[in-house]
Amino acid sequence: MKGLVLIGALAAAFTTPAAAHVTLETAEAKVGSHYKAVLRLPHGCEGNATVAVRVKIPDGLIAVKPMPKPGWTLATTTAKYGQPYSFLHNAKHTEGVTEISWSGGKLPDAWYDEFVFQGFIAGELKPGETLYFPVVQECEKGVHRWIEIPEAGKTRGDTREPAPSLKLVPASGPRH
Repeated sequence: MKGLVLIGALAAAFTTPAAAHVTLETAEAKVGSHYKAVLRLPHGCEGNATVAVRVKIPDGLIAVKPMPKPGWTLATTTAKYGQPYSFLHNAKHTEGVTEISWSGGKLPDAWYDEFVFQGFIAGELKPGETLYFPVVQECEKGVHRWIEIPEAGKTRGDTREPAPSLKLVPASGPRH
C-alpha cells in the first residue's frame, strides 16, 4: 500500500503546474556583471502549442539584447529606467529594453524550448536581492501568466504561477 501512495504522490508532483513553470537556467548572478538569461519553457497550455512569449525586464538589468529565434518575430519595448545606471566606463544609462516578445512561432505542448537574452546587472544593485522576470506565455488556446512574485517571507513554491527569479550575489574583482 505504501508503494501505491508513493507512486500516486510522485505522479501528482509531476502533473501540477508548480512542477512545470518557466525558469531561468542560471538562477544566480554577480552584481556588476554581464548575464545571459535563458528562459526555459517546458510546456504549452493544457495540450495547446505556445505561440507567443513576453518577458518584462526588471529594473537594474540594463543594456539588454534579445536573441532572435528562427520562425519567431522578435520585438522589444524601450522605456526609461527607474533610475540612471552606470555601465561601461561609468556612462549613465537612463533608458533601455524593458520588455521582449517572441511571437508567430509554434511550440507544441510536447516540446521544450528556450528563449534567450543578455544584459548587464547594474552595480547599483545589492547582493542578496532577487530580480523577477514576469513572463506571459500565450498559446493557441489559453495563457499562463508566470508573473507571481512571492510576498515577504514566502518562496516561489508558495505561488501557483511564479515569475522566474534571479538571486544577486556579490561581485568578485573589478567591475566592467
